[in-house]
This record gives sequence, structure tokens and C-alpha cells, in this order.
Amino acid sequence: MRLSLFLALVLPLAVAGAQSPAKRLLTLDDVYQEHEITEPRCSPDGKWVAYTVDTLDKEADKRITHIWMAAWEGDQELQMTYGSESESSPAWSPDGKYLSFVSSRPGKNKGAQVWVLDRRGGEARQLTNLKDFNVISYDWSPDSKRLLLVLREKEESEDEEKTDKPKPPKPVVIDRYQFKEDIEGFLTDKRSHLYLFDIAAEKLEQLTKDAFDETDAQFSPDGSLVAFVSNRAPDPDRSKNTDVFVIEPHAGGTARQLTSFSGPDSGRLAWSPDSKQIAYLQGSEPKYNAYNLDHLALIGVDGGKPRILNADLDRGVSLPVFSSDGKSLYFIVADDGSEYPARVSVNGGAVERLEKKPQVATGIDTRAGHLVFVESHDDSGEEVYALEGGSVRQLSHRHDEWVSQLQLGSVEDISFRAKDGNEVHALVTKPPFYEAGKKYPMLLRIHGGPSWQSGHDFNLERQLLAANGYVVLAVNYRGSYGRGFDYGKSIWGDWGDKEVLDLQASVDHAIKIGLADPDRLGVGGWSYGGILTDYLIASDQRFKAAISGAGSANQISMFGVDEYIFQYNEEVGPPWRNPEAWVKISYPFFKADRIHTPTLFMGGEEDSNVPLVGGEQMYQALRTLGVPTQLVVYPGEFHEFTRPSFIRDRFERYLAWYGKYLKPGQQP
Repeated sequence: MRLSLFLALVLPLAVAGAQSPAKRLLTLDDVYQEHEITEPRCSPDGKWVAYTVDTLDKEADKRITHIWMAAWEGDQELQMTYGSESESSPAWSPDGKYLSFVSSRPGKNKGAQVWVLDRRGGEARQLTNLKDFNVISYDWSPDSKRLLLVLREKEESEDEEKTDKPKPPKPVVIDRYQFKEDIEGFLTDKRSHLYLFDIAAEKLEQLTKDAFDETDAQFSPDGSLVAFVSNRAPDPDRSKNTDVFVIEPHAGGTARQLTSFSGPDSGRLAWSPDSKQIAYLQGSEPKYNAYNLDHLALIGVDGGKPRILNADLDRGVSLPVFSSDGKSLYFIVADDGSEYPARVSVNGGAVERLEKKPQVATGIDTRAGHLVFVESHDDSGEEVYALEGGSVRQLSHRHDEWVSQLQLGSVEDISFRAKDGNEVHALVTKPPFYEAGKKYPMLLRIHGGPSWQSGHDFNLERQLLAANGYVVLAVNYRGSYGRGFDYGKSIWGDWGDKEVLDLQASVDHAIKIGLADPDRLGVGGWSYGGILTDYLIASDQRFKAAISGAGSANQISMFGVDEYIFQYNEEVGPPWRNPEAWVKISYPFFKADRIHTPTLFMGGEEDSNVPLVGGEQMYQALRTLGVPTQLVVYPGEFHEFTRPSFIRDRFERYLAWYGKYLKPGQQP
């Protein structure tokens, strides 16, 4: 009798378990399943959240961004825009009637324009018709009758029609100190200025002019002022001193400067509900620009001395927004592998962390007492969440079905000390089938920046490498953010020194605790991660394979060809003044004969952030020395890749290169 009862209870459970679908490992084609979710925007009544969903379109081989909405109650998700062109910058009209966005979809005149969707239904219609300008950003007036536009005049080439006989190109004349920027290319004298657009009359009115850029423009809630950020130094290219200004929203108004800190005072700007105060970000001294740490500041519209609301929190913050009652501010804090939503009173005091679990939040907004944010976790992709009554609810579900199919590797925090005593923190991602006591090939994957951090987000790269049998180590070396200002700026003017000590210590520790097979070590990274890869393989002979993406080693050759002229002159000084320092920080190139690690170099052909020449030189050096090497160039790509087939190809080459040297005889 008891046996019969036991079987009656257990057998259905066993059958149900047998019928549940088996989880699978990540594959290369999963790059098409991950979405980037950004720009959460609450409707005025708080009942809906608009956000963007960025997708890699395999068939079109392009990145497409569309706008979605989720209900605050969590029971509905709607895709609002479709088609082959992307949309960005969703915003609600204050009267709640319209959802607007920026798009370059076909319409009157080419380039980025503001479009609107009527919430009562119908197709999107083009709101602005600006022949000579591109829309950089915009904001609705409180009465929903005007738009505050940040516009940049188009270059002549942007309006040229494609014909069978295209016009011959014109010379590019450069006379700016900062003359190049990734994606933008060569910088001319075209600047971003503020304009007012009367919607009913379709009339454009200019607010600001002269040789300055304006950004982060926002109407005050009562409509009496516009706040914005601008660098008004005699030569803005030679300065990192931005300030917060206000101006009355009509032609002929005079901008009034509110802040006076010698470094960056910047956005996102946030007005208090009573229009009397502005929250903004106050950064670090200009010379520490590359390691800038922002604090939350508050200033009155009449000026005066600003108040730093998180002075006792040695962590960077971002994206401030006022609570609906004006009594507190919400924002995001970067802290030791996490980026979490937080709150602080406008009167100051302790910063309250609003969610305890490790995560990476990337967007935040609030309206009508409703708070939403975008975040991801080690085992879940980016989604929109609501915070209500101290509890977190998931509103969007763009990744749920996909992630539920996957067998993911576990992610763990570890810490250790470098030989000079520095305490280092890192993340370890283990293969999904990890067995304790077994030694695995290990990949040290180095984040870029350096003012960045490896965090507790869903990291497709680390999980894909782990699914292919690697222990993946991600280290927050000195120079990373999330550990305070001093930790970040500790490498100022001395690149490739303390970071290498921290990275070497991570490998020593992984071997010591039995995570890594000392005979099967690989290393790699992108941007500053590629630069540190070059530094590391010139300092350490243990690595059997390396991949240096968008990196450089002969730093002297970067002077004048990338976008970091301010940093170079502030940190190291011009090469003719300090040649010894430039040779020192270029040791991977000048000591290339110390490198014996087979190394794959990669980069985008149009990259102006870390130009391809950095990889070309190291490839040529290793070719000269007879070290196994390869150079992969991606046509038309900038520092960050956008073409889906190239993104997949890059991952495929990672697996092939590491597999060749760390798992010989096995399939990658």
C-alpha cells in the first residue's frame, strides 16, 4: 500500500522531469538572440514604459533598433515601430498624447528627424522637416506645443544624392585641435546648437550660436527656462571644463552660467519638479579626464555654491532623475562589479541601494511615482524592471525564452593580491559542465577603458567561451572604475605597469586554487584590453595564445592619429618633451623580441578610437620575428562593430585561434 502510494506520487514527477526540454550550450548563432535594451521612458501617467530594443538582423546583416512599450502592471508588451530603419530617443509628450522618436527613415529631407506616434492609433508621422540639420537630441516643452532641439548643421556630403556619376569629393580642411573622432571621422567647424521648433507653425528659432557645442538640453517643468551643458573655453578642444547654463526659451535670450568648477559639470541634467534646482554630475580635475569619477551635484537656478549629495561615497554615479515629490534623487552607482539603482535625499545623507543582488543597471526613469530601470544579471539578459514597495518586478521579457533554453556557466567573485600588495577583484566564469578538481584551459579576457569594469551582467562573450570548455577570468585591474577614484587614477601617466602586475597575479591565483591548467593559458581583449594584451605577452611567457583586438603597442605612433590628444598631452606630455616616457609606455613594440606567444591581431578599418595601425605594427613586428601571427581587418567597421556577420565572425575566430593553441586536435 505504501509502495503504491509512493509510486503514485513519484512517477508523475519523474515523467514531468523527463518531458522538460534539455538545456543546450551557447553557439555562435546565439549572437542574433541577444538584444540591447536602452532608454526607458515612463509615460506622464506612469502607466507605460517606452524603451528601445536593439537587434542584430541576420538577413539584412545590420543592426536594427525599434521602440517597444511595456505596461506598468507587467501584463502587456507592444512593439511600436517596425521597418528597415532604426529609431532612438523615445519621449512622451507631456500631455500624454504622443510618443516621439528620432529616425532617419525615408521622409521629407534626409537625415535624423523627429517623428511622432499618436497614442490613439495610426502611422508615425514626421514632425520636423529640417533640410540643413541633423537632430542630435530633443525635449518637449511642458505645454506640448514646442520642441527644444539640439541640432548640428549637415556636412555637404550628407545631402549629395547617389547617382551613376557621383560628384568628386572635396578636400577636408582641418583647423581644430581635436580634429578626429570615431564614427564622426574628421571634425569640422560644425557645432551643436539649441533651437526651438513651434510644432503648429513648423517654425524654427535659434537660441544659441558661436563656436561652442551645447548638449543635454532640458526644459524646466514650468517652461520658463532651458538648462544645458556647454564648454565655453576660448578653445573648447583644449579644455575639459564644461558647465551648466540656463537660458530663457526665446530668440535673443542670454545664456547664464550656473556652475564654475574647473572640470566637467555635465548631464544627464534633471530639473526639480518646482523648477528651482538642477541636478547634474560633477567630475574630476581635467588632467584626470580619462579616469573621471562623477559625483551627484545640486545647484539652484540662481546659481551659488553647489551641493555634492554623495560626497561620502567614493564611487561614480550617472543618470540622475528627481522623484515625483522632489524630495529625493534616483541615479545609478558603479560599485565593484555591479551598477545598481540608488536614492539619496535632496538634503544629503546616506545613499540607499535599491536592489541588493549583483547586477548591471544601464538606464533609469521615473514619473507619477513610478520608478523603472534597465538591468541585466549573470544569468539573464537586459530587461526593464519596476521598483514598487521595495520589490522589483520584471516588465519586459525580450530574453526570457532564449535564456531559458541555455545551460550557462556559473559566475563567481574572487579576490587576491598582486606582488606589490594591491587587492584585486575579478570574476570567474566556469564551463557549464565544470567539475571540481579538473584543470581547464583558461582565458584571461581583459576589459577595455581602462576606466571600465567587468561586471555582473549577462556577458555573451564570456559565456560563449565557457560553453566551449574554457575557464574565463575577467579582472578589474588598477585603472578600472568601481573601486574609487584613487584606484582608477593610480595608472595615470604610467600605462602597462600596475595593470600587468594585477593581471599576472590573477593568473597566479587561478593556477594556485586549481582553476587553470598552467600549460593552457590564453589572453585577449579589445581596445585597452588589446593594449594590455600586448603589454602582457611582452612581460610574461606563459601564454600559449593571445588575441589583441583594436590595440596598440607603439604608443608614439598613436599621437595625432587617434582621438586622445588631450589625454596624451596631459598625462605623458608631447613626445618631443618627454621621449623617454613614450618609449617606456611603448615597450611591447620596442621589446617585441621578448614575445613568443602566437597572437591574432584584429581591428576595424575605420576605427579612429584606436586606429588599425596599432595592430598592423605589432603584426608586422611578429611577422619579422617569425612568431605565429595573423591580422584580421574588418572593412567599414569603427571601434565598436555594428555589422552582425562581422560580430559573429569575430567570435568564431576567437574560438578557432584559442582552440588551435590551447586545445590542439579538438574542434573549436
